[in-house]
Amino acid sequence: MTTPIRRLPRRMPGWAKAVSAVVLVLAVLFAGIGLTVLPGLKDLFGTETHDRSGPALLESIQDISRYDAASGNFQVVVDLEKDAKYLPDAIRGSRTLYVGAGSVDAYVDLGKVGDNDVKVNEDRTSATIRLPHAKLGEPALDPDRSYAVSKQRGLLDRIGDVFSDNPNSEQAVQKLAAKHIGDAAKESELTRRAEGNTTGMLKGLLRSLGFKEVKVVFGPA
Repeated sequence: MTTPIRRLPRRMPGWAKAVSAVVLVLAVLFAGIGLTVLPGLKDLFGTETHDRSGPALLESIQDISRYDAASGNFQVVVDLEKDAKYLPDAIRGSRTLYVGAGSVDAYVDLGKVGDNDVKVNEDRTSATIRLPHAKLGEPALDPDRSYAVSKQRGLLDRIGDVFSDNPNSEQAVQKLAAKHIGDAAKESELTRRAEGNTTGMLKGLLRSLGFKEVKVVFGPA
């Protein structure tokens, strides 16, 4: 009875190992240094950006009859923290520190001025105009001046961000920043400034048309 003899795998000769090691080292050096040393090689592996967006679609047209008389610039620091019940922040929770910068316009709606709101004397030297009070527009965040200072997320939140369509979404803090900016605009003198600027604009316009006395009143008749 004979026993078959298995052939042992051939070992790589020492000189072959040395050559392989040298090739590997050269490849690493070439990848790390060659892109910055050899001219034009870096651009060979550069990335390109292509804008494949479709054309913008016009959804509606709205006539605007308001006079934007003043605009205020605001900045707010939002500290938004979300905690989960019965779980530590390291497992579930998030905290975002966000600097929001934006503007709010104050306007007077001239489209609401009716025939009874404008009174002119017979010789057209005196005019009285009644206008509605100035209002505030919607806060508009400036993306170039708004940014997240820091983001802290628990383990489960970070895992969820991996499978989320928008892992770096800042929609919640952006809405909160816009709300705080709107509240700050309400407490400011923005509407009063808008009414003063509108008064000056109308007086200058009517006086250039020959009116000597111009009176502008705000509020319901």
